[in-house]
Amino acid sequence: MTNPLLSEWTGPHGLAPFDAIRDADFAPALERALTKHREEITAIAGIPEPPTFANTVEALEVSGEAFGKVLSVFFTLAGADSTPARQALQRDFSPRLAAHYSAIHADEALFARVSAVWEARDALDLSDEQRRVLMLCHRGFVRAGAALRGEAAERMAQIKARLAVLGTQFTQNVLADEGDWVMDLSQADLEGLPEFLVASARAAGAELGREGAAITLSRSLIVPFLQYAPRRDLRERAFRAWTARGANGGDHDNRDIAAEILALRQERAALLGYDSFADYKLETEMAKTPGAVRDLLMAVWAPARARAEADAGVLTEMMRADGANGPLEPWDWRYYAARRRAAEHDLDESALKPYLQLERMIEAAFDCAHRLFGLEFRAIDVPLYHPDCRAWEVTRRGRHVAVFIGDYFARSGKRSGAWCSAMRGQRKFPDVQGPVVINTCNFAKSDPALLSYDDARTLFHEFGHALHQMLSDVTYESVSGTSVARDFVELPSQLFEHWLEVPEVLRRFATHVETGAPMPQPMLEKVLEAATFDMGFQTVEYIASALVDLEFHEGPAPTDPIARQEEVLARIGMPRAIAMRHAAPHFAHVFAGDGYSSGYYSYMWSEVMDADAYAAFEEAGGPFDPQIAVALERHILSAGGSAEAEDLYVAFRGRLPGVEALLKGRGLLT
Repeated sequence: MTNPLLSEWTGPHGLAPFDAIRDADFAPALERALTKHREEITAIAGIPEPPTFANTVEALEVSGEAFGKVLSVFFTLAGADSTPARQALQRDFSPRLAAHYSAIHADEALFARVSAVWEARDALDLSDEQRRVLMLCHRGFVRAGAALRGEAAERMAQIKARLAVLGTQFTQNVLADEGDWVMDLSQADLEGLPEFLVASARAAGAELGREGAAITLSRSLIVPFLQYAPRRDLRERAFRAWTARGANGGDHDNRDIAAEILALRQERAALLGYDSFADYKLETEMAKTPGAVRDLLMAVWAPARARAEADAGVLTEMMRADGANGPLEPWDWRYYAARRRAAEHDLDESALKPYLQLERMIEAAFDCAHRLFGLEFRAIDVPLYHPDCRAWEVTRRGRHVAVFIGDYFARSGKRSGAWCSAMRGQRKFPDVQGPVVINTCNFAKSDPALLSYDDARTLFHEFGHALHQMLSDVTYESVSGTSVARDFVELPSQLFEHWLEVPEVLRRFATHVETGAPMPQPMLEKVLEAATFDMGFQTVEYIASALVDLEFHEGPAPTDPIARQEEVLARIGMPRAIAMRHAAPHFAHVFAGDGYSSGYYSYMWSEVMDADAYAAFEEAGGPFDPQIAVALERHILSAGGSAEAEDLYVAFRGRLPGVEALLKGRGLLT
C-alpha cells in the first residue's frame, strides 16, 4: 500500500491526511525521505557549474520537501498526542536526525559553494531578502561547525547526536512524571472548592478512569487547585508533586541529564571558539551579550522583589488570621493571593469564569484579527489528529491566507504548556504556499469549557504567534513567520494579549455561559483594575528562572545544576515563599532543546517592545487604529525574519524602547 506520508496530499488545502496515517507509516517514510534529502544535497554539492544564489542557496531552500512533510506530522503528534509507540519512534529518530543535519553541515563541497556565493555577494544582483537568506544560510553553516575539520568536526557531530538523545529523554521524562501522578479527591476533599474546579476535577478523573474527582499536574487544573483548596495539606502535596517533576529518582529523573546537556553545550561552544554557550547563543539575538540580558533582568528584579516581599507580609498576616503557624510557604501563596484579590478587588475567579467561555474567547481573538487585519475565519471539516482539534480556513477579501488549527484541551499524552507551530510555512518560492498553523493549549476540559483569565490570556498569546505565521508575506520559507530572533519572536504574541484587556472586546465577548448577558460593568472594571495584581510574584518567579538559565550557560557548565540553581537564588535574594517558575529538572524551555537555552529572558526582552508597541495604538486612534495596524503588519507581522529584528522594530516605531514601558505595564514603577 502507498504510504500516505509520502503521497501527494490532495485533500482540502493540501492538509496531511491524518485519518489515513498510522504509526507504522513513520519509520519507512522517514527512511525514504532521509534518502531523498541526502540525494538532493549530494546533487547540489556536486553541481559542475560555478556556485550561484539560484543553484546553491535557492536549491537548498527547496530541498527536503518530503522530509519536512514527514517531520511536520510526526512532531505535531509527538508533542500533542504522544503514545508509547510515538515516544519510541522519537527516541529512534532524534539521533538519526541530528546525524543527518550534521552530515549536511560537514559537507565540505557544499559549504565551499555556500561560502563562494557569500564571498561574491556584493557583485550579485540580490534583493534585500535574498541577501538576508544568503547571510543566514552561510551563518548557519558556520555556527553548526562547517569550518571544523578532523577530530573537532567528528566531536561536534557526536555532541549534536548526544544532545538530540538527551533532549528527547528529558521531555519524555517530564511527560512521564506528569502522567504518572494523580491525587484522588474524596467528597470531603472537595469541600470549599468552587463549582468550576470540582467539575474540572471530576472530568479529569473520568478521563483517567477513576471513580471520582482527581487532580493531575496539568497547569489548568493544578493552579486553580492551589488557588482555591482550603486544605493546606492537600495544597502542599500537590505543589510538591508539581515542582518535583523530573526529580523523583528512578528512570525519569532529569538531574544528571541536565548536567550532561550543559557540559555538552559548553564543549560545543568551545569548539566554535566562544567563551561560553551563552556567548554563542546570544550572538544572533537582539540582546547580543549575556551582560545585556543580565542588565535587563536585574533592572526589573529589584522593584519586583520589593513588591513581592511587601505582598508576602500581607499574605502572612492573612495566614496568621486563619490560625496557621510558621512561615508563608510556596503552596500558600496562590491561595491567599486569590483571597486577597477577592477582598481588595471584589473579584472572585469562580464568578469570573462563567463569562470566559472558550468559544467566545476564540471568537474574540478572531474578531480582533478581523478588525485589525481584515482576516475572516470559516470553520472547515477536515481530518485532524485528535477529535478535540478544530480547523478554520483564514481568508482576506476572499483570498485564501492560511489554515488555522486549534487544539485546546489538556489530555494524557500531550506535553504541558501552550505553543504555536506551523505544519507548513508561508512562501512564494518556488511556488505560492499558504501556512498551516496550530495553536496547542492545555485548558481543563468541561462542557461548556470555561477559562480562567490567565487561560484567556494564553489563548490570545498563542494566537498572536499564529498571526505572525498567517500574515507572513515573504519569498523564502526559511525567513517566514516566526523565523526570527528568539528575543523578538514573543513580541507579536505578547502584544496581542493587550486586546484581551480592551473594554469593548470584553463587553462584547465576555458573556455569561447561562444567560448570555455581558460581563457587568463593575466586574469588567475590576478585571482591568486587577490586571497587575500579584505582579511582584509573577515577575519574581519568571526572572528567577531566566537568571538561572543564564547562569547555567554563561560560565563553566555546573556539574550539579541543582546546587548552582540554589546558589543563584540565594545570591539574588529569592523570597522563600516563591518558587522559580521552572526548576531545572522540568525546565523544558531550556533542556528539551536549544530553543530557549540562554534565552528564557526572551519573554521579558520582547515585553519591553510589546508595551511600547501597544502604546503606539494608544497614542493614535485607539486599539484598532487602522494606520498603526497596517504599519504593524507591514513592518513586523508580514516581514518574518527578512531583516534584522532591530531594523524591523525601528521601521515600525521609529526607535527602540526603554524598560520604563515594561515597568509601567507591570505596575512596578514607584
